[in-house]
Amino acid sequence: MARDARTQEDLTVAASEQANDPIHQFIVTPLMSDHIGPASFTNASLFMVIVSLAVTFLMVIGTSSKAVVPGRLQVAAEMAYEFVASTVRGSMGNEGMRFFPFVFSLFMFVVFSNLIGLIPYTFTVTSQIVVTFAFAALVIGAVIIYGVMRHGSHFLHLFVPSGVPALLMPFIVLIEIISFVSRPVSLSVRLFANMLAGHITLKVFGAFVVMMLGGGAFAALLSPLPLIAIVLLTAFELLVAVLQAYVFAILTCVYLNDAIHPGH
Repeated sequence: MARDARTQEDLTVAASEQANDPIHQFIVTPLMSDHIGPASFTNASLFMVIVSLAVTFLMVIGTSSKAVVPGRLQVAAEMAYEFVASTVRGSMGNEGMRFFPFVFSLFMFVVFSNLIGLIPYTFTVTSQIVVTFAFAALVIGAVIIYGVMRHGSHFLHLFVPSGVPALLMPFIVLIEIISFVSRPVSLSVRLFANMLAGHITLKVFGAFVVMMLGGGAFAALLSPLPLIAIVLLTAFELLVAVLQAYVFAILTCVYLNDAIHPGH
C-alpha cells in the first residue's frame, strides 16, 4: 500500500511538473501504436489534418453560395483570396499569378496553424522546425526548378549583380550564393522561433498566475498582474500569428520573383 501511495504521489508530481513545463507543449507524441511504414500518426499529424480540413471548409463553404450579400464565411474567403492575390501581384506582377495557388495554400495553412495553435490544449504545427523548414525548402526548390526550366543558364545571373567591378565580382558572387543558400534557414527559423517564443511566454505567465494564487494572500493579490499580461500577450500573439503568415507569404513571393526575373 505504501509503495502504491508513493507511486501515485510520484505520478502526481510528474504530472504537475509536466503541466508547468513550457516546453512540453511542443513534444511530438504518437497517437497510434501501429506504424505506417517508417512513419507514425502523431499529434502533429492530427493537427495538420485539422488545419487542412479547416482551410478546405472555409474555402468550399465560403465560396459555394456566391451570394450578392455575402455571409461571414464568404466574406472571410473572399478577403483571404483578395489579400493574397494583391500580395502576389504587388511582388511579382500579373505574371506571378501562376504561382497564386501555391502561395495561397502556404499562407492559409500557416495562418490557420498559427491561430489554431493559440487554442488551449491544441498543438502548434508551425512550432516545429522540421515543418517550417520543409515549407521553406519547398519554396526554394520551386524557385530553382522554375528558374532553371524557364531561363536555363541565364538563371545564374541571379548571383551576378550588374554594375559590379570585375575585381569585386568573385566576392559579390560568393556573398550572393551564401545569401541564397541561407534563405530556407532564415525563412523557416523566423516562423518557428516566433511561434515557439510566444507560446513559451504565455505558458510561463500562466504558471505565474497559478503559483501566485497558491502562494498566500499577498501573492494572490498580485496574481491579476500576470493574468492581465496573459490577456495582452494573447492579443499580441493573434497579431503575430497573422503577421508571420503574411511575412512567410511575402518572402515566398519575393523569392519566386527571382525565378521569374533573375538578375533584376
